[in-house]
Amino acid sequence: MFELKSFWSSERGNFAMATAIAMLPIMLVVAGTIDLTGTSDDAAQLQNSLDAAGLAVGTKYLPSMTASDVQELGLAFFTANMSVADQQEYAGSVSAFSASASGDPSAYYISVSSSISRPSFINGAAPWPAHRSATVKMDPGAQACVLALDSHASAAVSLQGSTDVSMSSCVIAANSDASDAVSRGGSAQVSAGCVSTAGGTSGLSPPNANLTCGAPLEHQYASFDPLADVVPPPYTLCLPVPNGKTYTLSPGTYCDKTLSGNITLNPGVYILRGTTIKPGGNGSLNGQGVTIFLVEDAQIYINANEVVNLSPPTSGPYAGITIFESHGNTSALTLNGGANSVISGFVYAPDAPISFAGNSDMSGQGDCLRLVGLTVLMTGNSSIKTDCTAVFGNREMYASRLVTLVK
Repeated sequence: MFELKSFWSSERGNFAMATAIAMLPIMLVVAGTIDLTGTSDDAAQLQNSLDAAGLAVGTKYLPSMTASDVQELGLAFFTANMSVADQQEYAGSVSAFSASASGDPSAYYISVSSSISRPSFINGAAPWPAHRSATVKMDPGAQACVLALDSHASAAVSLQGSTDVSMSSCVIAANSDASDAVSRGGSAQVSAGCVSTAGGTSGLSPPNANLTCGAPLEHQYASFDPLADVVPPPYTLCLPVPNGKTYTLSPGTYCDKTLSGNITLNPGVYILRGTTIKPGGNGSLNGQGVTIFLVEDAQIYINANEVVNLSPPTSGPYAGITIFESHGNTSALTLNGGANSVISGFVYAPDAPISFAGNSDMSGQGDCLRLVGLTVLMTGNSSIKTDCTAVFGNREMYASRLVTLVK
């Protein structure tokens, strides 16, 4: 008892006790600083992983992706980057992750976010939380007139024979990563604003190729599908086809027939279910202000001695679209019309090859012809002259994309 009283009464005892009491807040401050610093480091790792994931998704994103597709893709990239962070002694635990897309062809945005919870250095204390996010903007490149969507096809855009392709104001694009994604051969002549591919090119040097941009742009990001969000209208009752070799059809649904002869389409929307348009002989296909949907393996086959004259509506939900082959339809789309044939607007076959072949003279003379197919072949004596400065129905089509971190 005497010793304890002596300790309290001694100066050294007072100093030791005062030091012990003073150390408590100091230790709390030190522990808090360690927590704050550790959480800040973890939050920085989290932000880096989110930035990397957002940029990676931006290079792969397609407008046709669902919300769950974007979430799954973002999570895959994010998890891979956080695994690297774990190897660098990342101590936090991820409690949430989200990825979403928004926008339109003029600009798309990818937003990613996540939260972490880092255990406190102080035993029993609440963990330290942090929330971080990132936004990536995808700006489209220059306007395009031809786009092949296949990711790996050799010669996805093929310019062969005596083809004369003139698209001085827009770009020929291919999403294929093949070394010859856009290929020119034979005596084909190409004039375009540029050529842009996810892979390489073949045969695109002067004097056979005249590109305003100088040299082809190779190893670019994939181009957006311009009609990915378009949904064909619902079917109606199958309409009858008049007898004879010359007839006029009204808008509606036509089923399981081959349409031949001299065919005129009144303005409006046509749904062809399992139907083939094949004029045959010296037949023709004419329609102004029409959109033709090809579903259930329906197809159009225009031969070299047949005349085709088609243009799209300029207003309404399908403005600018002339021929639309539905997703899953793999029937080849052959437009091989003879002299004086004219097609304007979008010709679209995302899962099928488009072919301009033989002695066709398909000319967009002053209008805008845009070809979007799984692959696109131009061969024979076809002459494709297109001016895309005027855009149908306010629809746009672009080559490649620019991906930037904006937040």
